[in-house]
Amino acid sequence: VAWKGEMIFLISHEVLDREIYVRERVLMGVGLKDNCTGCLICSEENGCSTCQPRLFLHIRRDGIRQYGKCVHDCPHGYFGVRGHEVNRCKKCGSTCESCFSQDFCIRCKKRFFLHKGKCAPTCPPGTIAQQSTWECQEECEFGPWSLWSPCLQDGKTCGSAWGLETRVREVSRGSREEGTAACQALSESRNCAIRRHCPGGEHQVGSWGP
Repeated sequence: VAWKGEMIFLISHEVLDREIYVRERVLMGVGLKDNCTGCLICSEENGCSTCQPRLFLHIRRDGIRQYGKCVHDCPHGYFGVRGHEVNRCKKCGSTCESCFSQDFCIRCKKRFFLHKGKCAPTCPPGTIAQQSTWECQEECEFGPWSLWSPCLQDGKTCGSAWGLETRVREVSRGSREEGTAACQALSESRNCAIRRHCPGGEHQVGSWGP
């Protein structure tokens, strides 16, 4: 009877040691190599569930299974949210390819235009769709036309020939402040007659404007 009791004690002790060993492997990620890099709690089945400070927990789902990984930066299509107990990677909106937060997209998915952090199939009124960048640009606003410039022909305002006079329409201050960098000043020119002699040499023009 005594030796049976000793055998039961040895078996129970061995089972307890194995449970402790398995628990330590789960908690510390011992022997799991790269799968548990940066983890505080990790398992072979589900990967990381708690990360070291400053790291983000990224959950990858495959059907009903999910697997956690600790990362310094959230992958494409996710943004990082720092929490009290754990920092998590959260997925961007359904139309957003990359984002700064849930409410602010940086780049939209195909066939969607970006405007002020939002993605939409069409640009809102008052904006122009840029097909090259898939962004909505604010329509340019211009100030009044300037006065016509002096009539010029090869940079001269005198002589006997036909020249050109020009006027411009500058982008308004509001458009410049809104960052519509693609807006450029408008200009137009028209023919004009130069019928003035150049006594004492050629007269070069200076600046012109309103």
